Amino acid sequence: RVNPKLKPESIAAQALTIIQQLYRIEADINALPPEQKRMTRQEQAVPILNQLRGWLDQALTQVPPLSLTGKALAYLHKQWPTLTVYCEDGRLEIDNNSVERAIRPFVIGRKAWLFSDTVHGAKASANLYSLIETARLNGQEPYAYLCRVFEALPKAQTLADIEQLLPWQVHQNSVNANRTSKQAA
Repeated sequence: RVNPKLKPESIAAQALTIIQQLYRIEADINALPPEQKRMTRQEQAVPILNQLRGWLDQALTQVPPLSLTGKALAYLHKQWPTLTVYCEDGRLEIDNNSVERAIRPFVIGRKAWLFSDTVHGAKASANLYSLIETARLNGQEPYAYLCRVFEALPKAQTLADIEQLLPWQVHQNSVNANRTSKQAA
């Protein structure tokens, strides 16, 4: 819903009304495979984006460029190619909200990390956090995944062995089975 505090005829309300249509499409196609998402976006979202582009071009001529709204419109104009690229690839999302949610704990905790003693320690922490979030994004439970990796890594003898331990290569069942067998022992 458009914010009830906004006047329906305001520039912001007009933009939000159009953008909401794009998000409705995304909600409807969320579970589809990437190629079907791409095709649906081409059929349904691209015409709405064209409508938004026409609205933007008109609004740019009506709003003083140094006003807050003018600056927001100029930003939208400048970022247009970035905004619309998601329609070309079904693997992409309409926004980066999932990434922002994933990094929130690290952003909140960054003051605690200001006191990393060494560059190597900071790099090691960054690598570990990256690995944990990549595991989550690939459907792995981070603790079980790390247990599997730390157990298998010393046995790895080739680059291929190590690559098989990457989060998108490790099968969820093998991680969970490994964890269950450890708990039973």
